[in-house]
Amino acid sequence: MKTCLVVDDSSVIRKVARRILEDMNFTVEEAADGQEALEKCRAAMPDSIFLDWNMPVMDGLEFLKALRSEKGGADPKVVFCTTENDVAHIAKAMRAGANEYIMKPFDREIVEAKFAEVGLA
Repeated sequence: MKTCLVVDDSSVIRKVARRILEDMNFTVEEAADGQEALEKCRAAMPDSIFLDWNMPVMDGLEFLKALRSEKGGADPKVVFCTTENDVAHIAKAMRAGANEYIMKPFDREIVEAKFAEVGLA
């Protein structure tokens, strides 16, 4: 079964994303910030990561850069999901190694489409 780590400081967003991803047959883990997510990735690298940008401790961009330098860290498909919607933010995320980008608020159709685009649905 495919695995996805949902990284967001909002428990509501994590719960909504979990429900959608579990319906897509993912096993879901959660993390409330980038540091917690990095520790979970070091313990068991997921197939995909659903990632928020603005979080305490370590934000999404810092996490992504750290992830990509980890052993096996190039493998997960990373889908940024954030309110940061200007072209500069999107370009920065893609340069750091994001595979796709979703704007909040999101729905099931958007998540399914973006995960399909990176070969996970």
